[in-house]
Amino acid sequence: MCGIVGYIGKRDSQDILIEGLKKLEYRGYDSAGIAVFTKNGLEVRKSIGRLANLEQKLDGQPLEGSVGIGHTRWATHGKPSDANSHPHTDNTHKFSVVHNGIIENYLDLKDELIAKGCKFVSETDTEVISHLVADEYDGDIVKAVQRAVKRMRGAFALGVLTEYEPERLVAVRFASPLVIGIGEGENFIGSDIPAILEHTRNVYILNDGEMAILTKTGVELMTTEGEFISKEIFHVDWDLVTAEKAGFDHFMLKEIYEQPKAYRDTMMGRISDDGRSVELTEIGMTADEIRAIRKIHIVACGTAMHAGLVGKTVLESLARIPVETDVASEYRYRSPIITPDTLVIVVSQSGETADTLAALREAKRCGARVLAITNVVGSSVSREADDVIITQAGPEIAVASTKAYTSQLIAFYLLGLFLAETLGTKDSAFIAEVVTAMHQLPEQVESILDNAPVLKQVAENLSKHNNLFFIGRGVDFAVAQEGSLKLKEISYIHSEAYAAGELKHGTLALIEEGIPVISLITQEDLYEKTLSNIKEVKARGAHVLGVVNEGFEGEVAKSVDELFAIPKTLPLLSPALSVVPLQLIAYYASLARGNDVDKPRNLAKSVTVE
Repeated sequence: MCGIVGYIGKRDSQDILIEGLKKLEYRGYDSAGIAVFTKNGLEVRKSIGRLANLEQKLDGQPLEGSVGIGHTRWATHGKPSDANSHPHTDNTHKFSVVHNGIIENYLDLKDELIAKGCKFVSETDTEVISHLVADEYDGDIVKAVQRAVKRMRGAFALGVLTEYEPERLVAVRFASPLVIGIGEGENFIGSDIPAILEHTRNVYILNDGEMAILTKTGVELMTTEGEFISKEIFHVDWDLVTAEKAGFDHFMLKEIYEQPKAYRDTMMGRISDDGRSVELTEIGMTADEIRAIRKIHIVACGTAMHAGLVGKTVLESLARIPVETDVASEYRYRSPIITPDTLVIVVSQSGETADTLAALREAKRCGARVLAITNVVGSSVSREADDVIITQAGPEIAVASTKAYTSQLIAFYLLGLFLAETLGTKDSAFIAEVVTAMHQLPEQVESILDNAPVLKQVAENLSKHNNLFFIGRGVDFAVAQEGSLKLKEISYIHSEAYAAGELKHGTLALIEEGIPVISLITQEDLYEKTLSNIKEVKARGAHVLGVVNEGFEGEVAKSVDELFAIPKTLPLLSPALSVVPLQLIAYYASLARGNDVDKPRNLAKSVTVE
């Protein structure tokens, strides 16, 4: 993934493709390329880095033709490189494909195609598609794509061309967005509306399992099973900036709503076909090496550190290995005890966080094995770590991290289950129960988002205060710290998070009449303890919002002023749900105070200096 554009018509396609890709730059990417039908046949140009690098390659040697596809890549399989960039072709260079998403069974398909004589030149899952379509081709590109799609598992939005049928452009959607632009004597595809908005405001929005066959004069819509369908044309009345945000007012809000997809993408390809166990093929440790681990250090900064705090509980609970957590900027300077039997886990959204990178290098210098959890393939952290779990959250534009954080939580859950299965610390029935519950998380997040108006009202009331507290116990305390950070970094309200049981050790002195306190109450074995702590702040005049599991509202309502219920899940998984209302509260409080939500003062997205 990340950006797709396609054109078929009478105009020069190269310029349309490049300009369309520029409109998708906000999504983030590490390479770009285009494929165009020219007088010499199907020609491809692609380049690592920014679009300017691709334009430089095309300068003086343009691809002249009126049909083409283009792509900006956010690396998932294989590092950023010219070879791994899209579009990909088959060995005959007669077929070309651009792809967003992940093909889960690409290794099996690749082995099968290699046995048939296909030669692969990239590390990507996408190249499999170009060879597979070529293998299935019997004179009809539409049927070839349909047969290929039936053999693929995962998520994909596809644009497909073949030199044998230059008058047709085929597009397919399954779990990855794709729109079809309708023009006069020309038609377009795009992974997002901004890519084509300059040329048309009339689009078809494909649903999962649907495909489009584009010619210069029209568009046919059908299912991947071959059944023709009709759709209403959607007329886009947004401006370009709004379109980049998919109709949301801010990137942060868009990214909050993208979390269900990010959860699914991070789990995709990492859970067994029977849905009962975890498969982390990217971890190269043998079972004996895993059994040799005596302690784990989790090292990160900011929001990633808060994911690490949840990760500590997850790994200790599931794998039964002692875990220490450290802020990366302090790690090197406390002379940590690092030995060859230490596993150091570094967490960084960008993979370029300076303090985290320095901690990684210190750990390796001391002989530890380093596992990275990051969102960026080819980043410094991913290159230098021994093992890497890519979170698959997709580009995150807003400075305040949301979907990157929750995808890191999913990565920790997957890692914890993988270690538990390898070490035998949890039986297969327990692991299957957790995996089943994880599959339910995306829909549960969607149900929380459906209640956003309730949280908006809560946030608007909170925005009138200058001080606020979050409290919780166990993993609720870890989530409280992330909720507090979100609020302060974009609303500028002074906020602190405390372990609820520590209130009487000093913090109660700060509780005064009317001060807001947000209490997380999702750990059933700690309900009574947390309710006692809530009563302590209530007795001193605090106004308490309780975030509680569904089914316990009646009991908790007696002790709080307001309630917000989240869907019930396993206690260990609750952070993946309970943080979402806190993100929305922070967003709406910032909005109510008139702040720039996406670009809070004094902050940058990636901290690349100590």
